[in-house]
Amino acid sequence: MADKIFADLKVSTDDQLANQLSELKREQFNLRFQAATGQLESPGRVRIVRRTIARIKTLQSARKAAAQPGA
Repeated sequence: MADKIFADLKVSTDDQLANQLSELKREQFNLRFQAATGQLESPGRVRIVRRTIARIKTLQSARKAAAQPGA
């Protein structure tokens, strides 16, 4: 499943990745808030969101490194 998610992210543009990253960070904040107040319905979603954020950041840094000549 992780390969499918990463493959979907790889075909996204930089702007789409940035937008998705901001949405996921907002969702992560809301999930943390729900967990603190005891209203979290899906604890597994926290893990999925966290890992997807990491995948996006990894892809962004790889693209940035590939764009820099001589690095």
